[in-house]
Amino acid sequence: MPATFGQFDRQDLADVGVFGGSGFYELLGDVTHHAIQTPYGPPSDALAVGAYEGVRVAFLARHGRGHRYPPHAINYRANVWAMASLGVRRILGPSAAGSLQAAIKPGDFVVCDQFVDRTSGRAATFYDGSPVVHIAADEPYCPELRELATATGQELGITMHDRGTVVVVQGPRFSTRAESRWFSASGWEVVNMTQYPEQILARELELCYVNMSLITDYDTGLEGEHGIEPVSVAGVVEVFNRNNARLRDLLLRLIPRVPRERSCICSRALSGAVIG
Repeated sequence: MPATFGQFDRQDLADVGVFGGSGFYELLGDVTHHAIQTPYGPPSDALAVGAYEGVRVAFLARHGRGHRYPPHAINYRANVWAMASLGVRRILGPSAAGSLQAAIKPGDFVVCDQFVDRTSGRAATFYDGSPVVHIAADEPYCPELRELATATGQELGITMHDRGTVVVVQGPRFSTRAESRWFSASGWEVVNMTQYPEQILARELELCYVNMSLITDYDTGLEGEHGIEPVSVAGVVEVFNRNNARLRDLLLRLIPRVPRERSCICSRALSGAVIG
């Protein structure tokens, strides 16, 4: 498995990558589609590459067009590898998510700084053999992009929570009340089905990654509190559709501000992580 970017067949077509989540299947209008083949199989879809204010952008709907792939069946390794093979160094990973705390409301954004993995059976590393790599995950999200995303959203008048822990569940089912109350009682803010292993795979390839969780619902453990309704697919889709324009505005305001030069921890993630 690769230890450096030098082993990629890099085409250098894009600078910034965007993964689109549930209900968010395109970003730019004038694009070229690239069907990327990876050592891990095909990604969720062809990658749409275009330019916005001088920045080359690659977009991939993580669930595929028409939402073909449920969270547990997404080929995360192929998706992240495909982004890197196009030259992407910075990934913006917005996603739909549920709130575990009453103060975090539908329509808010949470720029996550930690995750808790509750998934199982997902291919979660590029390093299955030699060399052996133990990637650090104490600060899993890019601190530079987190600060930039928070400030950009606030300029647009969006309620941005500048930190939060996302607990990543296996899906495709929603949580039981008992699970949801456990997550809430642990102090975690957000529940989602796709943040792991997408984020950690990006870190293994020394890519910067930021998540902006668009809160679409209150998770089921908060049902009955302050008139909160339980989570439902219809409710999630309705809130996401209502906020798609705000998410697009946030991304388009953020993309030109992403610096080309990197001094963050992500760019040196493999330093000291390789054994043998």
